Amino acid sequence: MKRIVSVSLGSSKRNHRAEVELLGERFVIERIGTDGDMNRLLELVKELDGHVDAFGMGGIDIYLHGSKKRHIIKDAIPIKEAAKITPMVDGSGLKNTLERRAVKYIDENLFPLKGKKVLMTSAVDRFGMAEALHDDGADIVFGDLIFGLNIPIPIKSFTLFKHIADMFLPVVVRMPFDKLYPTGKNQDVIETKHERYYRDAEIIAGDYLFIKKYMPLDLRGKIILTNTVTMEDVEDLRRRRAYMLITTTPEFDGRSFGTNVMEALIVSILQKNADELTSKDYEKILDRLGFIPRIEYLEREKIQAL
Repeated sequence: MKRIVSVSLGSSKRNHRAEVELLGERFVIERIGTDGDMNRLLELVKELDGHVDAFGMGGIDIYLHGSKKRHIIKDAIPIKEAAKITPMVDGSGLKNTLERRAVKYIDENLFPLKGKKVLMTSAVDRFGMAEALHDDGADIVFGDLIFGLNIPIPIKSFTLFKHIADMFLPVVVRMPFDKLYPTGKNQDVIETKHERYYRDAEIIAGDYLFIKKYMPLDLRGKIILTNTVTMEDVEDLRRRRAYMLITTTPEFDGRSFGTNVMEALIVSILQKNADELTSKDYEKILDRLGFIPRIEYLEREKIQAL
């Protein structure tokens, strides 16, 4: 049995363990949060290195993507380097493949995306999803400045988003990561603000902790497109009367794990380092695994947002 472990800077309240069988092989999948404690996370990686089949890096990305290149987040480097034997991935490969496929699945099987009003909380960490939504004709507001830097300026053009990303990312990746993204106990904090951007959207897409960061009490009629959600997150969305939850990763034992976990699982199946894998490799294994988005109706009937 193979063991996949996501080591995360996030809250330990979101920990989970599941056993699954894929392609005739058994896997134990775990998510272990360290409540924002970088030293504890590094110790955990060193302790498990060589004793698990693959690591997912959770609560922080290795890379953020602009239109021209990917940029390495400074604070992620020590985590990646702490794993000397076991491969460590952050989900970037799957975000560029699985999430594009998920958007295509939605457009072809659920509803047309053309003209749909989308709030994309952050596109630099989900460039594949953002580009796929744009290609399918969605009307997107990019919230990277709002949700990442707390600058209340929406970006309403994909071209402008790419220009801003290429300009800001070389500086952003050198900032302390906890200034960019909720870590530790901050993952449990919701500060209701920027409500008009949620209100004006039909679909709210992106990393769930970014969606949660400023989430209003009233989400009636909204479609949530994300990945890492716990059973508690789903119940919270239900209380806020969101209409539909779509996760790009499948549900295992009541939990949709992050792309870092799914990518670690794929690396362990293929027994290759992520740097050796191409988009075609990911596409082939995804075809074999047959992953499709998890779709959950949270309200029986869609209620138009007020």
